[in-house]
Amino acid sequence: MLDYPALRTAAFDRKRIKTYWLWQPTIIMACTVVLIPVIPVVLLITILFIDKYLDRLSCELTTRTLEVRKGLFNRVESTVPLEKITDVQFYQGPIMRMIGVEGFRVETAGQSAGAAGGFLVNMIGIEDTRGFRQAILTQRDKLAAGDDASVRSTEPVAPGAGASDQLATLRAISDTLLRIEQKLDQSS
Repeated sequence: MLDYPALRTAAFDRKRIKTYWLWQPTIIMACTVVLIPVIPVVLLITILFIDKYLDRLSCELTTRTLEVRKGLFNRVESTVPLEKITDVQFYQGPIMRMIGVEGFRVETAGQSAGAAGGFLVNMIGIEDTRGFRQAILTQRDKLAAGDDASVRSTEPVAPGAGASDQLATLRAISDTLLRIEQKLDQSS
């Protein structure tokens, strides 16, 4: 994995996230009436594990990627190339508005529906969510336009990879592809 310079690291509003994660299931379970007896158990489990989960939660924007780490039991580390990001949606539900929490979801080209409800990245509780979202979109656009000097300077280059080395590599790849095509033709 390549390390690119960090442009912005998300800061999470732990107090509001805790409040949201305590109230949201409570309100939903109270509305169902049948689940009211389960509320104390859910609140106890949430209180016990929320700090450990928040300690493992991070989101960092680099010059070329968006890197997300989260999870307590099932840990997930996602590295999303900025050039693959098609949209960064800002969202805020009614309970989130009441508490003052905001979230964003990242859509990418060619993504498949995952555990996050069809979104590759789904983050809640970042301080200045709109600013972080704008920073992602701005860096993505700079990368696409090729006008960011920090992006060009962080391109990984193999040691001693001059024009002749690159040409030799391309010829080797071309030869390999030709051999693969010949074997496919022979097997069919």
